[in-house]
Amino acid sequence: MSATTVDERLLETSPLRKLLGRPELGSVVGAIAVFVFFAFVADGFLRASSLSTVLYASSTIGIMAVPVALLMIGGEFDLSAGVLVTSSALVSSMFSYQLTANVWVGVGVSLLVTLAIGAFNGIMLTRTKLPSFIITLGTFLMLTGMNLGFTKLIDGTVSTKSIADMEGFPSAHDVFASTLTVGDVDFKVTILWWLGLVALASWILLRTRAGNWIFAVGGNQEAARAVGVPVTKTKIGLYMGVGLGAWISGQHLLFSFDVVQSGEGVGNELIYIIAAVIGGCLITGGYGSAVGSAVGAFIFGMTSKGIVFAEWNPDWFKFFLGAMLLLATLLNAWVRKRAEATK
Repeated sequence: MSATTVDERLLETSPLRKLLGRPELGSVVGAIAVFVFFAFVADGFLRASSLSTVLYASSTIGIMAVPVALLMIGGEFDLSAGVLVTSSALVSSMFSYQLTANVWVGVGVSLLVTLAIGAFNGIMLTRTKLPSFIITLGTFLMLTGMNLGFTKLIDGTVSTKSIADMEGFPSAHDVFASTLTVGDVDFKVTILWWLGLVALASWILLRTRAGNWIFAVGGNQEAARAVGVPVTKTKIGLYMGVGLGAWISGQHLLFSFDVVQSGEGVGNELIYIIAAVIGGCLITGGYGSAVGSAVGAFIFGMTSKGIVFAEWNPDWFKFFLGAMLLLATLLNAWVRKRAEATK
């Protein structure tokens, strides 16, 4: 070995290189730009109550964007995530009402059902070797039909019966849908759920062996399997993580409004994926972060509420969302190239 040859593992990484290598860098830049933009064009955007509203809107997307981001890092999609949230709420409501049981019984059954559906997606994916797009599209269609069919069969209408007067409802409402007051500003408890999931997912990705497995199967599944990574268990676990997020979101939906419309949730799966992509996750897998998904959800929340505060026509919202998706993807690609150029 030449005397001038140095093992690259011993080289110190500069702060700039570390910064450019972060997958969420592009989304953070985009979030700052969106924040500054609406701060100027929307009256009242900087009020504490307005920012609380933005955070709530962000959290309702962010709770699902976190597990969806982990799944995308693992190289897969879940097109059933949106309707699974509604399924979770419907199961809780109908089990509690029909059995005249404490609502926590319905909550527990719902958790088991959503985790089972997540496991079903993962098992079907790993056993059949079909693309996750096909597997979860099938699950999406089945859940959409089951949500409507079972609700009309059991309750006679397209919505569930009220469970507000049932035992356990107040405590469940406190856990999933309460409002916390800090000073003169009200914050929804979903914000805490969201931040907690971001922290948990970040710890898993960056500090555990399971996190290494997720990046490995997303980067090169066959190479990961060759070095002993449990690919099947990892992918099933990721889909069950989406089920867990859907359960939390579904309980918030139920205990916020007491009743659930069976047709809700369709289309939300695309919003979760958009938040993850804006946050730096690659469509091809193997790259991304939980923090990035949170930033992506925050951009979504600022845009959806900023348009309202600016008194613009909300019909343009999807246009701005699509534009942000394209710009964020281009910015993330540029950041990655810059990071690779500094290596």
